[in-house]
Amino acid sequence: MTVTDTVTAIQMGSGDMPVLATPAMMALMENAAMLAVADELPEGYTTVGGHIESSHLKPSKIGDRVSATAEVTKVDGKKIEFKVSAYSGDALLGEGIHLRFIVDRERFMSKLG
Repeated sequence: MTVTDTVTAIQMGSGDMPVLATPAMMALMENAAMLAVADELPEGYTTVGGHIESSHLKPSKIGDRVSATAEVTKVDGKKIEFKVSAYSGDALLGEGIHLRFIVDRERFMSKLG
């Protein structure tokens, strides 16, 4: 993604500087994890985030391009653990661990009432 005003710490309420917000970086890493396994799931299933823990090591200014990677590190039934990382070019911006759960979309949504 490109860092824009909408994903800055100021706009997201996580700080008061015009830099990439930590929640936006973490959302990008979560999305990378979701996409990493999406094609391996049965029809009608997806994954939902359950836990994320990450560092945020370097700031990114408006206009910077940021990408994320996710690597499956463990599968235990419906739980999938990932190593996630975010980069601007070759510079590591943040890294951590992320847990997702495999769910049936319809069943999951039906629990919302």
